[in-house]
Amino acid sequence: MRACVPSLTTQGGSLLLEVLISILIFSFAILGLVGLQAKAFGYAGDAEDRNRVASLADQMVAVMWANQSTDTSALGSLYTGWQTLVVASLPPYTSPDVSATVSAADVNGVVTVTITWKPVDNNGGSRTYLTKVVMP
Repeated sequence: MRACVPSLTTQGGSLLLEVLISILIFSFAILGLVGLQAKAFGYAGDAEDRNRVASLADQMVAVMWANQSTDTSALGSLYTGWQTLVVASLPPYTSPDVSATVSAADVNGVVTVTITWKPVDNNGGSRTYLTKVVMP
């Protein structure tokens, strides 16, 4: 009985096919890594914006504490200057895409600082940072 050994003519091209399939699998892996890296950059940019906005809100709270006033009209140029700083600190956003407001204190002395911005990629709409502070 003779062993069934495939001849070279029946094996023709199988090695090439295996190499092409392995290149295809490797290409999908590389594309997945590139997509993952792009998402990571997006999340890093969003986190940077949120950190910057939190710092800007803290600056306004510090101004209110230093002047012992929660009335934005009494703060005058400090308040409008802070709003201008918020818009300028969130590049490449423009004034219609960024808003910064401070609510009047409620009966408990709670003031709400709200900053809204629209990210460049605009995935998910606008973002809002809101902080509430009890003022004396």
